[in-house]
Amino acid sequence: MSRQLRDAWQRPSIRTWLGVTALTGCLLASSASAAIASQPLPPPGSSSTISGAGRHMASCIEAAASTWHISPLVILILLHVEGGSLGAVHPNANGTVDIGPMQINQIWLPTLARHWRETVPQTYATLENSFCANVVAGTWILHKAIVEAHGHLWRGVAYYHSHTKVFESDYLRAVLAEVRHLQAEMRMHDGEAS
Repeated sequence: MSRQLRDAWQRPSIRTWLGVTALTGCLLASSASAAIASQPLPPPGSSSTISGAGRHMASCIEAAASTWHISPLVILILLHVEGGSLGAVHPNANGTVDIGPMQINQIWLPTLARHWRETVPQTYATLENSFCANVVAGTWILHKAIVEAHGHLWRGVAYYHSHTKVFESDYLRAVLAEVRHLQAEMRMHDGEAS
């Protein structure tokens, strides 16, 4: 299944479909997400599998988005900006590693392991090899960052990456570039549908 998910993620139609379903209004998320009480982190196997790797990924993204009231488009953008994939582990200059599709930093492993009642090595393997678990955990981390940013979506997105100003700015520029890329894909999709 992991090869199917990897292959499906590479298909532009999946990215376009997710972008179209999110609609542009989702990008204008307000501070309402910070007012939502913190939701508990669901266990990694709690999302049901839908036939078809693309539909499975879309279902995972939509479930995580719905749980923490974050636009699925924001999650999709972060997935693209992070550039991770199943099995991907990338080292950082500070000696830590980023894991899986949403490139979750290893500093989150003890916290996630406690929530999921797993060992740290089990949690590492889950984040590395389960698309749904990685997206659920990454969206939960993003939600916490938005709450920390007092409901400011884009500051929360910057905090998802770093609390260092220069890295925040660079990350937000990468996010803006991905937004523009998705908008162009959506316009192209709309043109093909006409």
